[in-house]
Amino acid sequence: MASASRMLTVAVLAALFAGAMAVKVKLTVQKGSDKKKLALKIDYTRPNDSLSEVELRQHGSEEWQPLTKKGDVWEVSCSKPLVGPFNFRFLSKNGMKNVFDEVFSTDFKIGKTYEPEY
Repeated sequence: MASASRMLTVAVLAALFAGAMAVKVKLTVQKGSDKKKLALKIDYTRPNDSLSEVELRQHGSEEWQPLTKKGDVWEVSCSKPLVGPFNFRFLSKNGMKNVFDEVFSTDFKIGKTYEPEY
């Protein structure tokens, strides 16, 4: 029979996992985005938390590129055209990490909002 402390630990871990999965993220492509630059407004809906880091991994690459926050827009610029579909990695101020694969492709539309799936 499992001890009460072990059952409590399992319950807490299950709640944390469920909370991580419940995070909703929406990425809206902003004006100024083009073949070499991506500007995104990111809505991250986790109570009492906010994004501290956002990274992009292009299709076929192993490298994560950091986005820079300017106001409420996250941006990344490259010397060569961006290659989608794009993968994103988020780190929140409270330490929550999320990775979303193939969120949208190179033929993104300005003003369109993309919602990654788990």
